[in-house]
Amino acid sequence: MDNRNCLIGLHELEGIGWKTIHQLLSRFPELSVLTGLTAGEIASCGIRRTIAESIATRLTPAFVEQKIHQYKSQAIRIMTRFDEDYPSILQEIAQPPWILYVKGDPSILHGRLLGIVGTRTPTLYGKKIAEEWAASLSRAGFGIVSGLARGIDSKAHIGALQGKSKTVAVLGCAINAIYPRENALLFRHIEQQGVIISEYPIGTGMRPGMFPQRNRIIAGLSLGVTVVEAAEDSGSLITVECALDASRDVFAVPGPINSRQSSGVHKLLKDGAKLVTCVEEIVEEYKHIINVDEINVALQQKATFIFTEDEVEIVRKLSDDPVSIDTLLEETQFTFGHLHGVLLSLVLKKAIKQLPGSTYIRA
Repeated sequence: MDNRNCLIGLHELEGIGWKTIHQLLSRFPELSVLTGLTAGEIASCGIRRTIAESIATRLTPAFVEQKIHQYKSQAIRIMTRFDEDYPSILQEIAQPPWILYVKGDPSILHGRLLGIVGTRTPTLYGKKIAEEWAASLSRAGFGIVSGLARGIDSKAHIGALQGKSKTVAVLGCAINAIYPRENALLFRHIEQQGVIISEYPIGTGMRPGMFPQRNRIIAGLSLGVTVVEAAEDSGSLITVECALDASRDVFAVPGPINSRQSSGVHKLLKDGAKLVTCVEEIVEEYKHIINVDEINVALQQKATFIFTEDEVEIVRKLSDDPVSIDTLLEETQFTFGHLHGVLLSLVLKKAIKQLPGSTYIRA
């Protein structure tokens, strides 16, 4: 086996994390030699005995081939640090993922990317800023990176899908796990129109530390990170720490002085984050790599959409009076999954609005 396949195999073995692989590569630059070593020989370089035994007995061509086939069958691409198309910007961080599991268009990972993060419990103000700014930045040629969590992350992805530069969702769980479940449709939209990545293999159970770990990837892929709303104990501030460690820009959107959701943002401002009150102030920071005049024209443009026949049918059935999803199911005879997809598409296009209780009105 070559280095790439050995790395894939190691990454798929339980109990082997970033540090263990780093330790093995430091001792065995050609990982292929591992397949000819005994557990004792592997353990002699400081690897735990149980892990060494797992490597000695399970790291085989058949094991790796079976894993690769499993990912191919689910349209998941495996991208390793040995691959030429691994994002070069991600190589700059302290602990670049050895492997990225990818669903969607991997070329997006090589574009100009900006992170948008924030609280899972945003105010209406925060939701509006995240979605509108993400849409504007996407139209201006910046892909948007976030973590597919509820709240600011979701709004950032939704906004980015309205532009042209799409979005990157970095998961804090296995590549085939959708969390939270309420984002299932958004997950599918990003898979089709953007890219979803994770460093966690299929079958990885969720643990608390996984979500903070993925924040270094959000920061690492981004030229800069914008925090829209965050309390002082918000997990999104871990992304800021990662961004600072990687010498990335940090932007902070101010909020009301008495808003708990903005208390963490205000602390960032006191600590030196750049205060931004409009998208143009973010774009200005990158005038050395973009044509600001062209970008400003793009920022003034509004998104234009083409509506499908099914979308037109739904819009015609809505008015200023809320209509439930059950009513729409009965009237359209769409399947539940298809109707949900149409409704989400129309929300993204700002043709309709979703109200509490799974009801909808025309926008």
